This record gives sequence, C-alpha cells and structure tokens, in this order.
Amino acid sequence: MTFTPVEIPSPNRTPSGVGDAPRVVIVGAGFGGLSCAMALGSSKVRVTIVDRQNYHLFVPLLYQVATAALSPADIAAPVRRVMAKHPNIDTVLGEVCGVDTEKRRVMLKDGGHLPYDALVIATGSVYNYFGNDGWAEHAPGVRTIENARAIRARLLKAFEAAEIESDPARRDALMTVVVIGGGPTGVEMAGTIAELARYTLAGDFRRIDPRWTKVILIESGSRLLASFPPSVQSYALKALTGMGVEVRLNTRVEVIDAGGVVAAGERIEASSVIWGAGIKAAPARDWFGAMAVDRQERLMVERTLALPGVPGVYVIGDLASFEQNGKALPALAQVAKQQGLHLGKALRRRLPRATAGRPMKMPRFRYRSRGDTAVIGRSAAVFVIGPLKLTKGIGWALWGFVHVYLLIGFDRRMSVASQWVWRYLTSERGARLID
Repeated sequence: MTFTPVEIPSPNRTPSGVGDAPRVVIVGAGFGGLSCAMALGSSKVRVTIVDRQNYHLFVPLLYQVATAALSPADIAAPVRRVMAKHPNIDTVLGEVCGVDTEKRRVMLKDGGHLPYDALVIATGSVYNYFGNDGWAEHAPGVRTIENARAIRARLLKAFEAAEIESDPARRDALMTVVVIGGGPTGVEMAGTIAELARYTLAGDFRRIDPRWTKVILIESGSRLLASFPPSVQSYALKALTGMGVEVRLNTRVEVIDAGGVVAAGERIEASSVIWGAGIKAAPARDWFGAMAVDRQERLMVERTLALPGVPGVYVIGDLASFEQNGKALPALAQVAKQQGLHLGKALRRRLPRATAGRPMKMPRFRYRSRGDTAVIGRSAAVFVIGPLKLTKGIGWALWGFVHVYLLIGFDRRMSVASQWVWRYLTSERGARLID
C-alpha cells in the first residue's frame, strides 16, 4: 500500500483581519524596524512586526548595563506599548525561519506564516569573530541583554574573588580585563570599566584596591576610532591612557580561552575578555539564496532600499549594504533610523496605490549624518559632525543628549538622564547586583 503524505497547512499568524488593506510585515524591532513601523502608524496599511523578543533594545547603551551603570529596563521598551496608539499595527512574538517570495509569505519557526504585500527585513547584526566562533564562549560581545548581564556578573565576581585570593599572581589575573577592538564599542567599554574600578568601587573592599585593576585594550590596527579624524583618534588614545587603560595597537589576538588571551605571542591572564572587534550581518541574508553581499556579509540593496530581483522586499539597517558617495554606509543606529523612516513614509504613500493597480515607484534614500560620537569616560567624549570636532566636556554633553533623545519613551529618557547626572556627581552606579 502506498501512502501519500498529507501536506499540513501553514496557519496565518496575522493577529487581526486586514480586509483589503495592503499588508506590510517588518522583521526586527530594532532602530530600523521600529522607525519604519512608526512612519506607517495610523495609516491605511496593516503592519505586523515580528521579533524573537517582545522589546526594543537600545543597543548603543548595552555596555552601560554590562558595567553596572544602567539596568536592562532603562534601555528596553516593550514593542506593544510603543505601538499601542496605532490600531493598524500588530506585534507577533516569533522567530522567522525563511521567506517564500513566490507566495509572499514570511515563514515562522512554529510552522505558521505571515502574508505580505511589502516585506521589510531589519534583523540587524551579530559580532564577527572572523572564523573563530569558538571564542564567543570566552569573549562575549555586548549585543544582547543576556550577554551584558553575564559580563557584569563576571566583572563583579572577579573583584569578589580577588578580595579573598591569597596568591598575588592569581589576584592580578582576577583584576585584569581585556577588551578587544578599538572602535567605539571597545573604547567605550574600556573607559567605562576603568571608571568602574577607579571611582565606583574604590573604598568598597578591604584587602584589595580596585584601582589596581589592569584594563588592556587590544586593537589590530594602528589607530583607535579608525573612522574618526586623526585629531580625535589622538585625543581618545590620550584620554584612555590617562584613565589607566593600557592600549596595545598593531596587536593581533591569536588565542582566547577561559583563562585569558594570547596576543602577539604574549599570554595575558585575565578574568574577563570582552569582544568588540567587528560585526557582520545577521543570518537573515540566507533566506534569499545567493545574493550579492559586501565584506561584512550585508545584503547589497538598491537606491530605494529594495532587494534586487526580489519584488516587494526591502532591507534596512545593519543588514543592508547601501553605497553613498562611493562607499557603504556604516552600521549605525542613525543610519537604520533614517532608512526606516524613509521607507515607512514611502510605503505609507505608495503601497495603497500599488494594491489598487497603480504603478509603484519608490523614492531613493539619501543618508544625512547627524554626527558621529563615542564616549571615553567621565567628561571625556568625542562628537564629530562635518568639520566640527568636539571633545572633553562639550563632546560628553552632546553624546549624552543624543543618546537620551534616541531612547524610546519619556520615562526612560528621564530615568537615564537623572542616573547619569547622579553618577557624574557621585561616581555611584545603581545596578551593581550580581544575578
């Protein structure tokens, strides 16, 4: 007897009926996805946001969670609450496993699907270990709340262990932290850890002095903050070394294990190793087969942010490789935010016409920089916009203003701003619990 396999239908996971309204599915609730959804809010388009997490995470401030300056709730906002005022926007908690471009369906891991007329992929990026994925276990990057909390616990536990350690060599290793990568993330992390040891924890212990902590920043290139002007790079190097951070340039990491690292042939015993050396596109690029990608494995997109050869699909944020003035735009929050707003406004105007049978010509996107910034430490930051280069206290104030402005929700803006003012005045950090 021959049995014919029965095809199990894939249920539609769209939470509410859409009628004749055009459907936009947004995969990812980061800066790009959320900005696109907000631009489509209260429109004639039915929007469904799908993400593995139920919150929008302000990734640029995750390092402050990792260094006990902020708590996760300060930089995360539930997507449903953010979108509550827009009745045309639904939220689905789920994991996307593929896209059926012929049937225009987003396939979910639970077996369901989400139909779309336009699909926006905004899944972001992950850390790039350059073929050494086994290093991730010992050198986590600050891209998730889980990793940030794990780094915070590892840092604080190391001080507790050093307090009762009688072997000087072992105590020195416990009080050594290695940060890999001299970009904004690495510089911010190294500076903040130095502040944590130098100011916040000073006086809290009896047998050790947290100011003995050795923070080593390793960069394979010849400069810190390579995308910034030379004068800013020199300022960052001087500021970090002034805070006691040991900066090693032109140094390649060869081994990372549970006990530390080997860099340029030298073994460095360390309690914590933190990765910030580079990112690559999230695995969503695999949903569309053999597509053109750049060196960071980001999908090459057209001037309209459309994915070439795949009708109705748009890619934004860290996953998109968009060339302007001869080079690809950097993977920054402000790039993703501008792309999301541009695409959302364009779909809001043009998608209803297209579903009515009219031609849909999408406008081209152009990025306008609002300035590049990185914080180094207490009253030490850089802010660059055009020819203007601001450092020290002014740079720090502008850095703080930009980050508070980008936070979702007035309550979080007030909470973070007040905590920063309090920390500036007292050097105290309120999230020093080990969990």
